Amino acid sequence: MTSTNIAFMRIMQAALMTLMLLLPFSLFAESDFEFSEFDDAEFADDGFSDEEALLDEALELEGVSVWDPLEPVNRGIFWFNDKAYRYVLKPVARGLRIVPKPVRKSGLNFFSNLLMPVRVINALLQLKFKAAGTELARFGINTTIGVVGLFDPADKHFDIKRHSEDFGQTLGFYGLDHGLYLVIPILGPSSIRDGIGIFGDAAVDPLFYIFDDEDALAAKMFDSVNYLSLDNDTYESLTDDSIDPYATIRDAYLQFRKKSVAE
Repeated sequence: MTSTNIAFMRIMQAALMTLMLLLPFSLFAESDFEFSEFDDAEFADDGFSDEEALLDEALELEGVSVWDPLEPVNRGIFWFNDKAYRYVLKPVARGLRIVPKPVRKSGLNFFSNLLMPVRVINALLQLKFKAAGTELARFGINTTIGVVGLFDPADKHFDIKRHSEDFGQTLGFYGLDHGLYLVIPILGPSSIRDGIGIFGDAAVDPLFYIFDDEDALAAKMFDSVNYLSLDNDTYESLTDDSIDPYATIRDAYLQFRKKSVAE
């Protein structure tokens, strides 16, 4: 069996494990049982995520620039990523929409809850002690009342919002610039600074301690596809009518990261 087939099997195993975990709850979603977290109306007009709203705000900022000496190579990788997204990842994500939306949202909540250590450690490194305390409170509430993180009562019922903190933001907080711009295969836009941040976050990501690296990466891939299944075609809205999609995505990414570091 080739490494590609093994990776595909691991992704499918992660998907099946997650769906089996969530399947009992989907019964509530299609019954008359009232569970406010599974009210589809909550997801109808919510703009999909806080990240989407943050991106909209970031696009209103003044333009930012970055050193892009690898632009010819980056454009080649961007072309590959664009095709992989449009012809593989997004169709798979659309296929996942056969699963009730509240169930997919619970899967997203579950993986987000597991990332609490990443957010807490980076909040502390940035001296955001209130944000770190908020994340600990959210984890306690969502892990208990929220059934191991499947629901988000901390937000819905206690108005305790999640703080998105990562190691790339931490490096930016201490004044480290992006360095040169990078487009990473499959992962998309990044930079030297944020690329280092990815490894820093992985070092404290619980998934890499619970599972071996291959299974953890498969779970990450499934989480990303599930995320896309809930997305309102943000990528398409930025690129479809753009004269230069590469530059559009690069600028949007840089503005988004600038906004994230500033908060």
